[in-house]
Amino acid sequence: MNRFMDTPCTAFLGEHVVASGPLAQVVSKVKDTINHHHLSQVLIFDDSTSRQIEIDFRGTKEAVLERLSQHPDAVASIPQSDTDSLRRVGRPRLGVVAGEVTLLPRHWEWLKSQPGGASATLRRLIDEARHARENQDKVRAAQEATYRFMTVMAGNLSHYEEALRALFAGDSRRFYELIDGWASDIRNHIKKLAAHAFPNNGADDSSSTK
Repeated sequence: MNRFMDTPCTAFLGEHVVASGPLAQVVSKVKDTINHHHLSQVLIFDDSTSRQIEIDFRGTKEAVLERLSQHPDAVASIPQSDTDSLRRVGRPRLGVVAGEVTLLPRHWEWLKSQPGGASATLRRLIDEARHARENQDKVRAAQEATYRFMTVMAGNLSHYEEALRALFAGDSRRFYELIDGWASDIRNHIKKLAAHAFPNNGADDSSSTK
């Protein structure tokens, strides 16, 4: 099994969840349980990004899974024994990748004066910046995933626009109140996607809704 076929996802037919889990498992269940006349209406969403995954359901289940395994994103992890042969002389255990960095002279002078040298200082600064932005990036990614799913599955539902405004305004209580009357499978999936969508971790507010 490769990483693409292990992608966590959820399949919907109308307002209802058909299957949820690794992509290969979801595709198998959809093929086994959904009438072929309705297969074209099934929507499969990546659970991390809410991007839709297009599946060609023609033919047998085995044929569908075989085509899926040939998907451009279906790149299996390189076995450890193979990665050993790809290591280069230098700093293989650090996984260092060479690249070009363009700085002004004053930047180079400052970097050279830092303990550990320029490379170590740059790595430290990048790690510090990544850590500082980690929560902000997580919130933004969750908001975008929630927005994508809502646009497809809830665009015609009541309070859709108001809910989006509450989502991006960080008003978790208002957001969960507005989606409370939506179909349970859609509402519950949105709650899962929005778990990290609010800076104050507003997922706790969802417990007050049904």
